[in-house]
Order: sequence, then C-alpha cells, then structure tokens
Amino acid sequence: MRKLSTSVLMVVYSVLLIVAGIWIGQSDIFVMLSGGISADTPTSLRREFAPFWEVWSFVHEEYFDQPLDNTDLVEGAIRGMLETLGDRNTIYLPPSEHQASEDRFNGQFQGIGTTIEMIDDRVVIVTPYEGSPAEMAGLRPGDVLVSADGTDLTGLDIAEVGALVRGPAGTVVVLEIDRDGEIFTVDVTRDIIDVPSVRTELLDDGIGYVRINQFGDRTDEELNEQLPALIAQEPVGLVIDLRNNPGGGLNTVVDIAEQFIPEGVILTERFGDGREVVFESDEGGLATAIPLAVLINEGSASASEVLAGALRDQGRGVLIGNTSFGKGTVQNNRTLSNGGGVRITIARWLTPDGEWVHETGLQPDFVVLFPEDDSAESDIQLQAAVDYLLGREVTGVERDSAE
Repeated sequence: MRKLSTSVLMVVYSVLLIVAGIWIGQSDIFVMLSGGISADTPTSLRREFAPFWEVWSFVHEEYFDQPLDNTDLVEGAIRGMLETLGDRNTIYLPPSEHQASEDRFNGQFQGIGTTIEMIDDRVVIVTPYEGSPAEMAGLRPGDVLVSADGTDLTGLDIAEVGALVRGPAGTVVVLEIDRDGEIFTVDVTRDIIDVPSVRTELLDDGIGYVRINQFGDRTDEELNEQLPALIAQEPVGLVIDLRNNPGGGLNTVVDIAEQFIPEGVILTERFGDGREVVFESDEGGLATAIPLAVLINEGSASASEVLAGALRDQGRGVLIGNTSFGKGTVQNNRTLSNGGGVRITIARWLTPDGEWVHETGLQPDFVVLFPEDDSAESDIQLQAAVDYLLGREVTGVERDSAE
C-alpha cells in the first residue's frame, strides 16, 4: 500500500494534536499562532496554518451560538481540505461510515445494499448488490437519489448520504429517485446484507459460470475454494460475470486475475510524479487456457474494470454487455485516530494496453442491451456469452460495426 504524502500526514497529525490539546485544556491558540505546532514543523507550514487557527480562535471567542462542537469543526475542516482537491473519490468518512465501509468489504452490513458515487453533484447508484433490498425494490445502476425520508440529498457528501440511507435491519427508508427525468418514490426495507463474493456453477452445454459480486477481503479465498471443483468438471469455456460489481481491493483483483492470465501485465499504476508500478501475473493459475467471455455493464466499476480490461488486452476473453462505469483511479484507505477514515486517490490505473478508462468505461466487444421496457424473459447477455463460447452466432452488435 502506498503512503500519504508527508505534507498531508503532517497537516492531519498537527490538527489532531492541537485539537486534542484544546479538548484537555492544555492548548493556547495564540501559542499555536506563533508557531507552537511542533518544533519540527517547517516555518512555511506554520505560516500557512496561521489563518486556520485565527479563524478557529475567532469562532470560539465570538460566534454567538456557544458552546461549539470541536469534533464537528475538525471533521468539517478535513472535509473542506479534501473537497478543494476536486476529486470525488477523495473523501473523509466519519467513524460510523468508515466502519460500514469496512463491514462491506468483510461481506456483511446493514442497509439497503447499494454502492453510490457523487457524479456532477448528484448521488448516483453505481450498483445494487445482488439479492439486496435495493435490487428487490427495483433500483438500478444510474438511478439518482434525490431524497431519503424527506431529507434533500443535494449538497450532501457521500458519507452524509450513507448515514441517512443506511440503518438497522427491518426499518424502512423512503427514497425519492430520479430515473432519466422520471421522479418517483420507493420504500426500501433495510436488511442484513450478506455479500458472498463468488458463486460458481456449471451451466448447460458444459459452460462454467463464475459470478464475482465484489472484490472484498475474502474474494480471492472464495474463488480459490470454488474454482478447482468447477474446473474439475472440464467446462469448454467460462463466463466471468462482473455486472454490477462495484470493485474493491487492488491486491485482491490482481490475485484473481492470476487465475486466468498465464503471464503478462494485469495493470499499471501511474502516480502523479510520473512513477509507474506494473502488476504482472505469476504462473500457476487454474484457468489460464480455457476460453473466456466476460460480462460487464454500467455497474461494473473500478477493480471489476481492472479485471475485464486485463482479460481483454491479454487476449484471454471478449467483453459482452454494455459500457462499464469508468473509474480509473486507485485509492488508499486510512483509519484515523477518531475511528473515521480518509479515502485518498493516489494514482491512475491503466489497462495492459495503456488505456485509462476514467469517465469513459470499457467498451464491450459485443454490445448486448436489455430492452428498455424490461420485456426480456431471460438473461440475454449471459446467453450471448454462452453462444460465443460455443461458436454460435452472438445476438448483439459487434463494437467495430456499432461505431
């Protein structure tokens, strides 16, 4: 994992130290203004922090509604610092939301079961988890959350939205949804969301099916447990289903890619200073020669795009479905001393052929769309993948002919 820059660490560390001192009554604002942050703090940084502490002092001395909540002030300052970076994926998570995020990666949490992103100041559903209350209520990738229980979500950050939507199992949240200009409300009953990352089965005609819901802490272990039994049935091809997979851990997706790519680049991380780190596959995967078809859609994001892009560029499989979400950056998650966390973008990631998918997504080799009126009686994208692997005509539009 990469480390935060020294300057950012120093800023956060200094804020926490000083605020802690204020809380226990041992800190003097004016000492801070004179450069008492730390004996090792550079003079330039002390000068840059002076206006912050001046404002801190003014509001504590003059603001009419006292007493002030120092926790709220500190969290607001952290949010503001990160918002100035202009990156929707670099965010502060208060303790409750940070813990919820950790729980999601561990495979269980309470809520409605969606992943959301802030896009153009709107809260957009990236993925409703398979079998979740959100999916059962009919929510889709691309739906915009307008309000929750009557609270307008405009202007709120992701953490605040998550706190309003998430809640104990059995409780109901009323969501106002904007779907392509159509506004409607839907009642969603929260539940305990168990998110098994991997599901495998042998379909008809000898086609293996591997469904990956997310790239959590145990996803590679789950695949390692299930893949040998599937391969032992000697499938003639594998469908890897990454639809509505919101992503997850970088190391996890690299480990999984190694099961399907015999050798070669999986992805490249490119940092702001021009450095690059290349992740390559080691030998020993269980399914490095079997033909593959990869299913993607608008809910396939981040780590799922890493896997799909690597399999495509390395000639291991074709992409079938519709254009993926388009998240081409890597974040580091850091836990803070207050139990909260920061998620900070540290790099771009590129496919083996050097493509940056950010905000454009991966284009499928075969575009296969579900009817807009939901009239499809079967999974036509999965059927297209099976047809491809069996050498049949694919019911869809090849990318080259669609452009």
